[in-house]
Amino acid sequence: MSKLTHSVYIALFFIIGITSTVLLYINGKDYYSKPQELRPELDSTLTLLWRPSGIDEIPKYKNKVGYHSDAHIVLEPKGYLGHALGIAGTLMMVFGVSIYMIRKRVRAFFRWGLLKHWLEFHIFLCVVGPIFVLYHTAFKFGGIVSISFWSMTAVVLSGVAGRFIYTKIPRSIKGNELDSMEIARLQREYSLKLRDEHHLSDEIIDQVEGYGTEGKKGEPGTWSSIITVMKDYFIIKKSLTLLKQSLKNSGVTDPGLVKQILATAKEKIALDRKTRVLRSMHRLFRYWHIFHLPFAIAMFVIMLIHVGVTIYYGATWIF
Repeated sequence: MSKLTHSVYIALFFIIGITSTVLLYINGKDYYSKPQELRPELDSTLTLLWRPSGIDEIPKYKNKVGYHSDAHIVLEPKGYLGHALGIAGTLMMVFGVSIYMIRKRVRAFFRWGLLKHWLEFHIFLCVVGPIFVLYHTAFKFGGIVSISFWSMTAVVLSGVAGRFIYTKIPRSIKGNELDSMEIARLQREYSLKLRDEHHLSDEIIDQVEGYGTEGKKGEPGTWSSIITVMKDYFIIKKSLTLLKQSLKNSGVTDPGLVKQILATAKEKIALDRKTRVLRSMHRLFRYWHIFHLPFAIAMFVIMLIHVGVTIYYGATWIF
């Protein structure tokens, strides 16, 4: 996948996720804002973007007063759209978790694209899926289902944290973690590239290496590492600005060459800074698994119970 294709790939995730969330909000904002006991009322004047034909003839939605409001028939958890969102959200989460685990652990699928691209797809499905489930609940939580919902919330939030930690561990272009020998080899290659290919002086190369090790000496603690990696974005940006000025002062002004040098320097500085906190990131990743996995298991177990009970009592959407 080329850089342009990958950018389009990521952009589509954002467009689909944001657009679907906004449309669901616009479609049901008035309904969701009403107290739950008033939502089924006949005198509802809510405007829906989508209204199935013939809903006035559905007996199962008739109560002692009359027919439920169109919005309630469409948006309640067992309604046309509400139930569909529950099904879609559940399938997205199950599929998102399954395909990523298969791609990561089954050797036969190791060549099916880069692992980081599968991770991005996994994140997309496991963020948009819970949003659909949230709208499926019509923002009404209770009983055992509430445990599944809050477990799902914990899984999503911890997944964001896990993604942050994941990116701070040095990896190959395929997404596989680099060992200490591979990291050392890459560091040497970047230095040689700056010296032999870009013909930089030892003074500027030492300057680049200094940016990568800037800060307190020695391995930082766990919490100190979190603060360090949060600062690294600004440190790297500042370092490249200073390096650009140094290149200008040394007579390197060709825009194409400067761009190449800055790209190589950025890779080297980022790798060096990740290496400083590598042990701490490994430790955090282990803690993350201990936190993330139990909530994911609880979410899926209760979700399966909920789906089974729903089907048992005949709530099978339009099928």
